[in-house]
Amino acid sequence: MKFITPKFLTLLVLTTSLGAGLSACAPILLSGTVMGSLVASDRRTTGTQLEDEGIELRAASRLRDHLGERVHVNVTSYNRQVLVTGEVPTEQDKQQVEQVVAKVENVRAVVNELAILGNTTLSQRSSDAYVTGKVKANMVDAKDLFANAFKVVTERGTTYLMGRVTQREANRATDVTRSTSGVKKVVRVLEIMSEEELQSLQPKPAPVEVKK
Repeated sequence: MKFITPKFLTLLVLTTSLGAGLSACAPILLSGTVMGSLVASDRRTTGTQLEDEGIELRAASRLRDHLGERVHVNVTSYNRQVLVTGEVPTEQDKQQVEQVVAKVENVRAVVNELAILGNTTLSQRSSDAYVTGKVKANMVDAKDLFANAFKVVTERGTTYLMGRVTQREANRATDVTRSTSGVKKVVRVLEIMSEEELQSLQPKPAPVEVKK
């Protein structure tokens, strides 16, 4: 009997995403247990997770309305901080994207990493998605990292790390990402928390009843 390892599971998620047409919004259903555990272990509140999903959907829709298909923009929100990556033809388009995203409900900050270039090919986007999957898989393999604390985005070989993590975790994740084949550059868009704050997020053990 073969057992499914966490690393294999991460790559399986990646493969499913590619099969759905490389859409960041495509739902992935592995099993209620797996997906439920991912939501429960996220360092954001459930409400914030839903807000982030809503931000990504609304921003993508408004960008299509304003700029159509002539740009390639990916929107990633974590804790209501939004990272925009991809390519646009002009500096004016780049600024317009930022303005549109900034006006979306619940957005508190925008990190504009758009490049003024022609749109990348499907082959390049597939390569970037595969690199993202390898980074996540390597984080799973690193026993001193909590992979689900990070969002990973790769654009033209540059890998962006998002999440709410300690300085120790940020440094370790950066090392893991840099050592992943296909990664040309690492950009951290991280919220740094103290070790004490992290401990406060850990579930407290249930009290033990002692019967006399």
